[in-house]
Amino acid sequence: MSVYTSVSMAQLAAWLRTYAVGVPVALDPIAKGIENSNFFLTTTQGRYVLTLFERLPAEELPFYLNLMSHLAQHGIPCPAPIADRSGRFLSALNGKPAAVVTRLPGASVEAPTVAHCAALGDLLARMHLAGQSYAGGLENPRGPKWWRVAAREVRPFLNDAQAALLDEELRFQSLYRFPDLPRGPVHADLFRDNALFDDDRLSGVIDFYFAGIDCLLFDCAVCANDWCLIDTAHDLRFDEAKIEALLAAYARVRHFTALERGAWPVLLRAAALRFWLSRLRDLHLPRSGALVHAHDPEHFEAILRLRADDAASAWLIA
Repeated sequence: MSVYTSVSMAQLAAWLRTYAVGVPVALDPIAKGIENSNFFLTTTQGRYVLTLFERLPAEELPFYLNLMSHLAQHGIPCPAPIADRSGRFLSALNGKPAAVVTRLPGASVEAPTVAHCAALGDLLARMHLAGQSYAGGLENPRGPKWWRVAAREVRPFLNDAQAALLDEELRFQSLYRFPDLPRGPVHADLFRDNALFDDDRLSGVIDFYFAGIDCLLFDCAVCANDWCLIDTAHDLRFDEAKIEALLAAYARVRHFTALERGAWPVLLRAAALRFWLSRLRDLHLPRSGALVHAHDPEHFEAILRLRADDAASAWLIA
């Protein structure tokens, strides 16, 4: 992600003395995303990822790190936080809360195939089942309450057509809360760049720092809106084979309920709204950083318009 707080090798070496991971050899900034300062860390004992948390509330950080630890212990290929010699996952580095996690093999895919989508569906379902025994509680921090706040912040930057779309979608979403849908910890940001493949094997899911408790189906909707398109850059309609592969693989591990089948079109729109709003905020209300990467909000505006117009999308869950 973007780098807002730099770390010198001397600072790093002193900080790592409280960890049993060896002596630092290299620290390379990761110039992707917008939330934290992330680095690839190489030591004499292995490869890790170092994260300095820039604006996440301190009280939320244990939820994310303990969730990752829980999932890793239950066989989910995700980064495992490294505890220091006192047993803590978090400690201060250069004035910011910081953590070290294991670095997973593989690389993200730009153009997912049907096989990639099937692998993702299988892992997502296994991750949701593993999360059911996680005791932590944190409502999705980018859920409906946040939508309303973000909408007020970005409204001055919208034209009349965009403002009308936003108002109508907020009105539509206010009609649905789905208290009876299966809930639990969700990743909530499982885009293509947050999954790693190693020789076509899904080797890891990363970046859990938007996770929270929500409808499990919301995670499926986030994935579908990013992974299952005909062309991720130009044709944002669903590729039927990809989305069938994603959902069928998921359902083989965790069956969808009748209520989830009915809620599917609404959750697809909710997922598109959430990322349209976040990209609008990142574009129009950016924070300064040494390396900054902002996504184009028009992408999810277009997806939201498509999902709102697609009355036939309910067929996607059988």
